[in-house]
Amino acid sequence: MTNKLEKSKDDWLAQAKTLSEALPYMKRYSGQTIVVKYGGHAMGNDELAKLFARDIVLLKQVGMNPVVVHGGGPQIAAMLERLKIQSSFIDGLRVTDEATVEVVEMVLSGAINKQIVSAINEAGGFAAGLSGKDGHLIVAEKLHRKKKDPDSNIEKFLDLGFVGEPAEINPHVLDTFLKTDVIPVIAPIGMGRDGETYNINADTAAGAIAGAMDAKRLLMLTDVDGVKDGNGGFIKDMLAKDAQALIDDGTINGGMIPKVETCLKAVEEGVGGAVILDGRVPHAVLLEIFTEHGAGTLIKGK
Repeated sequence: MTNKLEKSKDDWLAQAKTLSEALPYMKRYSGQTIVVKYGGHAMGNDELAKLFARDIVLLKQVGMNPVVVHGGGPQIAAMLERLKIQSSFIDGLRVTDEATVEVVEMVLSGAINKQIVSAINEAGGFAAGLSGKDGHLIVAEKLHRKKKDPDSNIEKFLDLGFVGEPAEINPHVLDTFLKTDVIPVIAPIGMGRDGETYNINADTAAGAIAGAMDAKRLLMLTDVDGVKDGNGGFIKDMLAKDAQALIDDGTINGGMIPKVETCLKAVEEGVGGAVILDGRVPHAVLLEIFTEHGAGTLIKGK
């Protein structure tokens, strides 16, 4: 019996020590905006989804202003398959015709958005779901991509359909939320100047929103633990110029390139720092914000 009590006491002391060590970070980020891009396998795991919701509520409770921007690629793919709508990809981007963009909006702004909102509310927070269409939050334009033909060496324009990129961010609706206890949860759907609906990459949308809001941090939750060096070693932090150099020399490659480029653009636009971290790690957000070692790769300006 005594051993059990001593063990419990040790656990309580460890918890108290953790809270005490988090205090300087609470003060550092108090009143600051933290934009969190939420996606990947973590979003499809019920237990991790609950932990994520609790972590977001905690950020709000200790005085920060979390803004969640979410993806939903696997869920979109499942719904397209159910509806027997054919879909293809070019350079990792889904070609989005008129039928597909309707499904994308339905899944992102509907089912997924409300699941995240419900999870945050069940964890004791007050969340509200919206898309980039609401309050003209994301004014989008068609994404233009070029690709060089390997045989003729001629560059051709790729038509991705209703795939867009942010042309303008109007954070007024988010600024209104941040003056209250409401946590905004945003689906990356934008509206064109002529009323078109555009599917926007969630990483890109999160980075643009973070820049427009002068966020203290942009947290990019992914399915990898961060950026690796040429030897496969984990990079804890680096300057923007060093990250660009790693892209230029091929060390950063594949799907990591657009994520790092999003971070670089966000930092260039005034975000205090952008972090690529593994969303599959329980409490990854808290580990990044409240501990000295962090949980991912931090990219800062200059």
